[in-house]
Amino acid sequence: MTESTHQVGRLWARPGDRLVVKGHAVGRPDRDAEILEALGEDDEPPFRVRWQDDGHVSQIFPGGDAYVERFQPAAN
Repeated sequence: MTESTHQVGRLWARPGDRLVVKGHAVGRPDRDAEILEALGEDDEPPFRVRWQDDGHVSQIFPGGDAYVERFQPAAN
């Protein structure tokens, strides 16, 4: 189950969450990545991520065109 964070405010993430970056041009798809590590204070950016489309690992300081989908383990 995921919870999306589209509201304005502090961007934070934990390992396992998903970062979604909106496409920058008409017809360009959104890009998403698994959060591997939050490198800032209090789980804030920059984030170390693994991009879903090519598996590349990089560090990113997301802009206003990005949001985090939080991973929440299923309740037992």
